[in-house]
Amino acid sequence: MTVAGELARWSGGLRFEDVPEAVRRAAARQLLDGVGTALAARRLGAVDAGLALATGLGGPPEAAPLGARSRLSAPMAAFANGLLVHGLDFDDTHADGLVHATAVVLPAAFAVGSQLGATGRDVLTACVAGYETVSRVGAASPYGFHARGLHATQVAGVFSAAVVAARLAGLGTDTTTHALGIAGSSAGGLLEFLAAGATTKQLHPGSASMSGVMAARLAALGATGPATVFEGSRGLYAALSERPADPGAVVRGLGTTWESLRITTKPYPSCQLMHAALDAITAALPQATVKADKVVSVTVDVHPDGSAVVCTPARDKARPRTAYDAKFSLPWTVAALLVDGSVSLDTYTDASLDRPEIAELAARVRTNIVPGAMSAADAPGRVEVRFADGSTRAAAVPHSRGGPEAPLSDAELSAKFLGNTGDSGAARELLDRVLRLEDEPDLAAITELSARAAEEHP
Repeated sequence: MTVAGELARWSGGLRFEDVPEAVRRAAARQLLDGVGTALAARRLGAVDAGLALATGLGGPPEAAPLGARSRLSAPMAAFANGLLVHGLDFDDTHADGLVHATAVVLPAAFAVGSQLGATGRDVLTACVAGYETVSRVGAASPYGFHARGLHATQVAGVFSAAVVAARLAGLGTDTTTHALGIAGSSAGGLLEFLAAGATTKQLHPGSASMSGVMAARLAALGATGPATVFEGSRGLYAALSERPADPGAVVRGLGTTWESLRITTKPYPSCQLMHAALDAITAALPQATVKADKVVSVTVDVHPDGSAVVCTPARDKARPRTAYDAKFSLPWTVAALLVDGSVSLDTYTDASLDRPEIAELAARVRTNIVPGAMSAADAPGRVEVRFADGSTRAAAVPHSRGGPEAPLSDAELSAKFLGNTGDSGAARELLDRVLRLEDEPDLAAITELSARAAEEHP
């Protein structure tokens, strides 16, 4: 059996009872985080253009995006939710796959689940299959898609969305295999936004989610796709990965090794590749701020794969062109953390960006490239801050917070969620219901509560 065939067989046959309780809990926590980041993006207008497009295209009333009441076609709802979950770059990351997992799992699950009236238990089971898919497809070629200039979230995410949609629709192994083959032709997503500070990266999870849902529909209508979409000589890895890949890793250990447990919840609304450095800064100067002109230099250890995204070219990173660009600048974000004492959504606003003292300090941030066997998003962080008075402060962390080695507590996760949604009665009920998704008869209450939460904190 091909990789796609084996993945289709496993995902279609996965039962709720087959999923360990810890995995179910992890999936519910990630969905909660995704709902929160989506409502924050809606509140801040981060993806208004994409939402206007989805609303304008409309379609049959099958599913409402998070925070809205008007129902769109399931593909358009998936597109909208993909933009919302990822719009602020505050959503989760699977380190080895370097993919934003929930941004492609939740949109397909909520759109198709709403369309079909699926139970919370079925939606959660489909999400677990989706989390396993996107994480494994990305991790089978560590950083290989990024090295080619492609966003792994869209590359791997289209398969995840296809699996989720097919699982909810009960398409069966052969049809799901075709859906995966069809989805492969929509894999892509250019990283060229890094050269211009553009926001095209926000679109990638939406495009992946929409395309995966459409691939499942096409397969159900009789369209065919190549079963060798992963391992073929002109398949995914041969065509799109810059580095050697192991397609068999996509299905190896399915049902026994759970990548769903290895997804990192972000404490900072910025690129995951700089989070270990930010944690090291916090460890070196706990609860302290500094005057920018008192810092002579900051030296940060960086994995080479991370440096390519968040450290170069140095001139552009010291003076980001846009607020979104700053989310991918380690020097600027480190400087902001030193001066402000925290990194939050308020860090990445136009007003915050227009501070010359931050740019001047960012120019004094130096990077020390440290190769390692681990993936860039899971690499340790180390910093040294040298002050004008001759003193230094240094600290190191083995991993960034929020991952499997240092997960956010339930209290921290709830605080992040309510910080994103606003602390209202609707938001608190929404929090409880998403965490208990398996008990929901359908998604109607969650959709309604998300709209109420958005209305209470516009």
